[in-house]
Amino acid sequence: MQDYKKLEKTIGVNFNDEELLKNAFVHKSYVNENKDSKDNERLEFLGDAVLELATTRYLYDTCPNSQEGELTAFRSALVKGKHLASVAEELGLGDYLSLSHGEEKSGGREKKYILANTVEALIGAIYMDQGYETAEKFIAKFILTKLDEIIAQGLYIDAKSKFQELIQEKEDFTPYYEVLSEDGPDHNKEFTVGVYVKNDLIAKGQGSSKQKAEVVAAENALIALDL
Repeated sequence: MQDYKKLEKTIGVNFNDEELLKNAFVHKSYVNENKDSKDNERLEFLGDAVLELATTRYLYDTCPNSQEGELTAFRSALVKGKHLASVAEELGLGDYLSLSHGEEKSGGREKKYILANTVEALIGAIYMDQGYETAEKFIAKFILTKLDEIIAQGLYIDAKSKFQELIQEKEDFTPYYEVLSEDGPDHNKEFTVGVYVKNDLIAKGQGSSKQKAEVVAAENALIALDL
């Protein structure tokens, strides 16, 4: 039985309904082996919307001189999987995940996209348990505080655009993306995409859509090539 008291202390939220908190950490793979369980994807769906609204309002208030395009880029950097995964790692969220035996063996607790989705599910659980204001405070404390760092390091520049620009400059070639696999039912697909330079597979990425998987692949390619 998982003890969530340490986590509640870390995030500063004491849940009224611990089942909501528990549900935030149930990966869909676990449900395949435990049919009575409910996965966290509905909470993830809700948390994604709450995160987007809170981030949009924060940027609107704190960046009065930025126009829509720049604000959109800032928001994308704050809510993208790589950033959310780093937040999950800081909070130790991987320790609380309920995974299938196969996902456990394949290192599911460290997978970036699973960790990112878990942050969104946790936000959804906080919102359901205590309302928007508490969820917004959590987002401000653990996610939005990185904005200055993101701006300073240029991390708000879209990974696909950045990778394409660097490769065109270096290799005089435009990277291209191919879907390597699709898993799951039609309403809940998980895509694995590869990004190629000439005939070389540089990196792979996973996501709930081809577009998201391509962005992750580009991020991984930048890391792989140390760009």
